[in-house]
Amino acid sequence: MDLKKLMVDTKAVWIDFPGLKGFEVEVANLSRKELTGLRKKCTTTKFDRKTRQAIEDLDEEKFITEFSRAVIKNWKGLTLEHLETLILVDIDDQDPKSELEFTIDNAETLVSSSTEFDTWLNEVVFDLDNFRTGAKDKASGKAGKVLQK
Repeated sequence: MDLKKLMVDTKAVWIDFPGLKGFEVEVANLSRKELTGLRKKCTTTKFDRKTRQAIEDLDEEKFITEFSRAVIKNWKGLTLEHLETLILVDIDDQDPKSELEFTIDNAETLVSSSTEFDTWLNEVVFDLDNFRTGAKDKASGKAGKVLQK
């Protein structure tokens, strides 16, 4: 049996967002190779004349955009009422039970605007237990910022 044939670069699963009943996100795990590729795509190298060394500069906005596109595949059940607990929004003229549709732009905005969502997303995306075959009790809880090295 060849390990290379068993490996997958990514796998998507539906995970409940903790504390917001009915809100589920389809997230994809990233392999080390894909994460490294994302970082490289978002990094520019500049030459510092004073130190005479190359300096790498990560474009954080571009990284959030690329990361969001790579790991958030879909969501369901994100009501405006739920959204109010994640970011500051004005929904006075809206039905709080109506759902915010999934779009890549909405996903990027949520990741960049909600520390709670960003933290949770990073925890579940980099926890292999969430993507194992037959995994039960999908992730919830807390996590750290987007992994940037």
